[in-house]
Amino acid sequence: MKLRPLLLAIAVTAAIAGCKPSTETATPAAPAATQNSQAKADQLNKLYADYWEANLKLNPIAATFQGDPRYNDQLPDYFSAQYREQSKQFVTEWLGKVEAVGSEGLTGQDLLSYEIFVEDAKDSLESFKYPDWQLPINQMHSLPSLAVQLGSGTGAQPFKTVKDYDNWLARASKLPTLFDSGITSMNEGVTAGVVQPRALLIKVIPQLDALVKAKPEDTLFWGPITQMPKDFSDADKKRLTDAYRAMIADQLMPAYKKLRAYINDEYLPKTRDTVGLDKLPGGAAWYAFNAKQSTTTDLTPDQIHKIGLDEVARIHGEIHKVMEQVGFKGSMQDFFKFMQNDPRFSFKDEKALLEYYRALEAKINQKIPEQFSLIPKSPFEIRPVEPFRAQSAAGGEYMTPSEDGTRPGIFYVNTYDLPTRKTWDAEDLYLHEAIPGHHFQLALQQELKNLPAFRRFGGETAFAEGWGLYAESLGKDLGVYTDPLHQHAALLGHVRSEDHHR
Repeated sequence: MKLRPLLLAIAVTAAIAGCKPSTETATPAAPAATQNSQAKADQLNKLYADYWEANLKLNPIAATFQGDPRYNDQLPDYFSAQYREQSKQFVTEWLGKVEAVGSEGLTGQDLLSYEIFVEDAKDSLESFKYPDWQLPINQMHSLPSLAVQLGSGTGAQPFKTVKDYDNWLARASKLPTLFDSGITSMNEGVTAGVVQPRALLIKVIPQLDALVKAKPEDTLFWGPITQMPKDFSDADKKRLTDAYRAMIADQLMPAYKKLRAYINDEYLPKTRDTVGLDKLPGGAAWYAFNAKQSTTTDLTPDQIHKIGLDEVARIHGEIHKVMEQVGFKGSMQDFFKFMQNDPRFSFKDEKALLEYYRALEAKINQKIPEQFSLIPKSPFEIRPVEPFRAQSAAGGEYMTPSEDGTRPGIFYVNTYDLPTRKTWDAEDLYLHEAIPGHHFQLALQQELKNLPAFRRFGGETAFAEGWGLYAESLGKDLGVYTDPLHQHAALLGHVRSEDHHR
């Protein structure tokens, strides 16, 4: 489920506060009405809790990322028709249960939770009309990449106990089935004319090539074995080492090779030269639905595009002011080339880039208490994007912490193609993705224990990215943007297109 902006809660509460009884005879009924409303709210909160428990069981990967270990050995066949039908029935069932209780008499956060649940469930049901399951692989996010992040020993899947190691053995053994289902889905997409742009799938091939190795010991899946806790018994160490070697060699590598061969030899020749979703069958309606979900508005894509063009024009005006401030002589395009090519803005190596970001963290943290009275309890780390996916990953992205705090919130910094990573882009990127951007917003959201879990662990693109842009605007108050050229980067940050948190 997705989280709507808290401004809606304020609006709802204000509207209800303005509704007063018109006569004195209504006053005695108020206590009973209040009791009935509270009983209904309690009933709904119990439903939300039961729903979330059922949702985690249906989506064990989501449970893993939340930090709930109960289903760490499970991996449904997400790409199968059976799972899609099961998911649709699941949403239909829970929407019916919640709507049967109704919203009459609810106020404040109780009313807001009801409206969020119902609207998001209806959106989910509408989404089944669009065949995104026929596009299971892309260069940014796909199961093959996620599996490596989970199974490498550095991601959300824990590797601390013997049971943890056995959990991954069981989960990883199901990957070949999912890869086969993904291939089936892509074949169905080819038949229906629903295929990925060639420009994207070309980038997937080197990602898969980087993962396929002749020896299990050379794969990223061997990471948990090299990091095995010293307190494991010798018998467990040997058993797990042998089992991981066999699993990687006999199951995972053949599955990755098969997927790679299919994409390169069969699917890639059938991909499309176009890039827009509107070029697919029914794609215009699909795109409009995605726009509605992302923005939570009823604006058409054309209207949203016009807003974007107007904003770009405004920002270009602000950049002209920066050019005048620093005394730059030349056109805006000349200015952009200067910002890209002048060596003063480059990092000499990956270590220097990471040190720069960690220095930013220390500098901004000094000023945070002046601007924020509430900060997340969850720990935070800066890490480089893993090499196998760095070529196609965003410049920076954020992964939420686990609920219990054992896994920190992680700001991933992309160090690939180092000449394109600029010092002037670091401040706004850090503010947006890390502190006080997505880390504050998402970690604090999880800590709101008085809200239903579907709101604590859900998300809303418009709100999340809106907060990220707001966080960028705090740069001067947090001790950065002291160089006008860095403020230029913040302005560009408002128009660049990025993939952010997971």
